[in-house]
Amino acid sequence: MKRRLALFLAALLAALTLTACGGSDGGGAKSEINTSGSTSAGESQMDFDGGGSRMSAAGDFGFDAPMDAAAPEEAPGEDVGAEDRLAGAKMVYTAGVEAETQDYDACTAALEKLVEDLGGYLEYASAGSYGDGSRRADYTVRIPSVRFQSFLKSVGGISHVISQEQNADNISERYYDTESRLATQRTKLERLLALLAKAETMEDIIDLENAISETELQIEQLTGSLRHYDSLVDYATVELRIREVLHLTTVEEAPPTFASRLGNAFTGGLRSFGDFLQGLAVFLAYNWIWLLFLGLVLLAVVKLSKRAQVRRSETFRQARERSEGGFFKRKKDGPKSPDDKQP
Repeated sequence: MKRRLALFLAALLAALTLTACGGSDGGGAKSEINTSGSTSAGESQMDFDGGGSRMSAAGDFGFDAPMDAAAPEEAPGEDVGAEDRLAGAKMVYTAGVEAETQDYDACTAALEKLVEDLGGYLEYASAGSYGDGSRRADYTVRIPSVRFQSFLKSVGGISHVISQEQNADNISERYYDTESRLATQRTKLERLLALLAKAETMEDIIDLENAISETELQIEQLTGSLRHYDSLVDYATVELRIREVLHLTTVEEAPPTFASRLGNAFTGGLRSFGDFLQGLAVFLAYNWIWLLFLGLVLLAVVKLSKRAQVRRSETFRQARERSEGGFFKRKKDGPKSPDDKQP
């Protein structure tokens, strides 16, 4: 009995031993990755390239950095807002606007006040007039990007917008690339300065100083590029043109009936003819001196032409009379024939 019990205990111990060996990793410590960035005691970390890099929970690689917590999966069909999609992006907003107004002075004054109230400034401003006396103004407006859409809506309130175009340029890649190159150049400059402090020969000192000068130039250029990008990102650019008109341009829907179309055409023709007469009157009033001078020149040319024609006619008449008189005289004084009787 005791012998059977001993054999049973021996068999049970052997089974437990085989189960423990089968659960091991074949003679090595078990490797485990957790989301907190640490490994269990007695276990090795997952090492890549021998540099201490570890795989994060998201599946990318970091350099000696703790692994990030796993991001929760986004619910299918969930809509992400534009602000979330553009979070951290470097966006440059530009727009071009053409507008009309019947009160030029009030419109330009309201526009300048609007730019000031929104925290922007006028980068360029130009004013002039056309041949018909109407005035125009061209502006390059810089508005904070967060108030870009508000400015465009307000412009439609103080003037009649006839055309508008917008553009959004994502310069994130260029911006962050320039920023990375700037950091690299600054690190390079620090190392060059450290080497210059330890240099002993004159040749090494000259080479290091040349390298430092080139690096400083690169740093200045990259810093200037970043400042330019920041200016474009922080302030949107709007090219705005305002023109003074007598009648605002309207976009009318197609009339449903032939009578409506005919009436609109008749009204439009009368309005166009009236505008033509007004424009003609303004043109004559603006250029009356030149027109008077041109009329005097034409009158003088006509008079001289008539005098020349009269002279040519008189000369031709006299030449004709001379030719006819000489013909009859030669015939009368010519030699007589022998058959003529002598007196």
